[in-house]
Order: sequence, then structure tokens, then C-alpha cells
Amino acid sequence: MNGWRLFGVLTALLLAMSLALLAMSGWDLEGARLVIRATARTSLLLFVLAFTASALVELAPGDLTRWQRRNRRYLGVSFAASHFIHLAAILALATLDRELFWKLTNLTTIVLAGTAYLFITAMTATSFDRTAAWLGPRNWRRLHLVGGWYIWISFAVAVGKRVPLDRFYWPMAALVLAAAAVRLIAMARRNRRRPALSA
Repeated sequence: MNGWRLFGVLTALLLAMSLALLAMSGWDLEGARLVIRATARTSLLLFVLAFTASALVELAPGDLTRWQRRNRRYLGVSFAASHFIHLAAILALATLDRELFWKLTNLTTIVLAGTAYLFITAMTATSFDRTAAWLGPRNWRRLHLVGGWYIWISFAVAVGKRVPLDRFYWPMAALVLAAAAVRLIAMARRNRRRPALSA
């Protein structure tokens, strides 16, 4: 499965999962919290798949990594869909229990996450051929490079705060660190090859 069909299937599955969690809990506060936890994990997984696509195909070329690279755009837009469902659940929690919402977050986290959502919106909007062409190749690369790393930082901060409190977050922390390691190793490998190519 490839392209926009992949995006459609992933988004339908994300919506079905979220609705099922809400229905199981009786459409209450606990349901919103379940959706927040579930979409935090699906968002991270989809982000990592898009974030590491080019690096992985360079480090470990194969059918799977070539598929991942070919569908990087659609995995990225699916990540955006997951994370906007995540945001809707957070807003539902804030509406249902404002006191609990402020116990779980603070103004700094809201600013950091809000900026990440601005990048997600801009990167999603420029994931179409026409808008990418309007932005131009250099600006497109700059936006997606800076935005990708900023979103990585926001995941690192969010997961890092929870790791000391709950071992359940350890696999998420490992995934965040592995994503950065893959990107940095691929970058170092490219930089080592450049002098040889220009010599």
C-alpha cells in the first residue's frame, strides 16, 4: 500500500481506534485520557517513520526502507492526522476538567507544543506538489529540516519528563533517541563522503 491510499487507511484506523476508546469508557474524561495516551504513541511512531526515512534507506537499503522513503510524505501527513486527534483529546480534557489539565501541563509546555503544531501545520500544508513548488526547493528543505528537528525536540522533552515517573515510557524514549541517532549517523556518513567526491 502506497501514497494517499496509505494515508487514508492509517487515518481511518486512527479515528476508529480513538472512537473505540471513547466508546469503551463511556465518552467521559477517562476516554479523553485514553485517546491522549494512545495517540501520543501512534504520533511518535508515525513521526519516526517519516523522520528517519531518508537516513534509513541510506544506511540499510532494502525493500522496506525504500518503501518507507517512497511513502515519507504520506507517513508524515498521517502523523499530522494522529497528532491533531491527540490535540482534540487534550482540548476535550481541558474542557471536562480544567484543574486536572493544569496539573498535567504548564505554560512552557503549551508554548513548546504550540510551536510544534505550527510546524506540523506548515509542513503538512507544503506536503503537496503545488504548495511545495510555491515555497521553492530551498525554503521547503529548510522548513522540513528545522520543523522535523523541532518536533523531535518536543517529543524528547515530553517523553523525557515522563520517563522517571513511569517505566511504560522507556520504549518511547528509546525510539526518540534511536531516531536522532539514525539521522545523525547518516549525516556524518554523507559528510565523510563529500571530500572524497570533491577531490
